[in-house]
Amino acid sequence: MSALTLTPRALYEEVAEAIRQRIFQRELEPGSWIDELKIAEEYGISRTPLREALKVLAAEGLVTMKVRRGAYVTEVSEKDLTDVYHMLSLLESDAAGCVALNATESQLAELQALHQALEIAIDKRETFFELNEQFHMLLLDIADNRWRNQMVADLRKVMKLNRHNSLLKTGRVQESLKEHQDLMRAIASRNATEAVACMKKHFENGLEAAA
Repeated sequence: MSALTLTPRALYEEVAEAIRQRIFQRELEPGSWIDELKIAEEYGISRTPLREALKVLAAEGLVTMKVRRGAYVTEVSEKDLTDVYHMLSLLESDAAGCVALNATESQLAELQALHQALEIAIDKRETFFELNEQFHMLLLDIADNRWRNQMVADLRKVMKLNRHNSLLKTGRVQESLKEHQDLMRAIASRNATEAVACMKKHFENGLEAAA
């Protein structure tokens, strides 16, 4: 692997992001030991910024620090997955209700445009995955609660550790799109109660497919 070009500013943050992406891409598998010496050599850095980076990833739940054994990529248990989906359901359904009540017409148009892009990408799995996440994050941005956004961002990082992404299940992409369509109708009609219910159903079905 070629050495990364890392800036002196917040070096440990850039290292954390590099390792984070390796975890998400399964280059570092859940449960695997993180070889600090090898990674430090690959990135051309000392172990100090690497250890700071691992602390960041541990705080996010992506890395587990074991006494006298070092750092490991976190393995997500069935309970972990259930807990994460439960919290995401609470936070994002609340956001959906806020959007239905408070979003401006231009914000709704932006959300609708992203939803339409999602419909077009239904046969392009990787693009669909990316647009799906963008849709959820845009909805959260429109709801405008930075504390909720921060919690959701951390929870979604842990969700990505799951080996069996819910959207990989046969037919789940189509189901997910239908749930998005129901959600958009509820939001467009300013029906907060229905928007909340649609988002909760979306996560319930997602958990069932991911388990």
